[in-house]
Amino acid sequence: MIGGVLLIIGLIVIRFYDVPPPLPDTLALPQGAQAMSFTQGPDWYAVVTTDNQILIFDRVTGNLKQSVQISP
Repeated sequence: MIGGVLLIIGLIVIRFYDVPPPLPDTLALPQGAQAMSFTQGPDWYAVVTTDNQILIFDRVTGNLKQSVQISP
């Protein structure tokens, strides 16, 4: 029984050990851009704007990595 409890504790520690870096308090979007949607990955986050762009930012530095224009 003690082994089972230790196993469960070990699994919980392993599961939550790889926590991604926190998101920044503020986002610097290009002038005139308004956020419509947000999503995130392990080392990036993306903002979809109202002018049909996807802005992909580096999670650690907060720098813009890529901008994708969505055509209607």
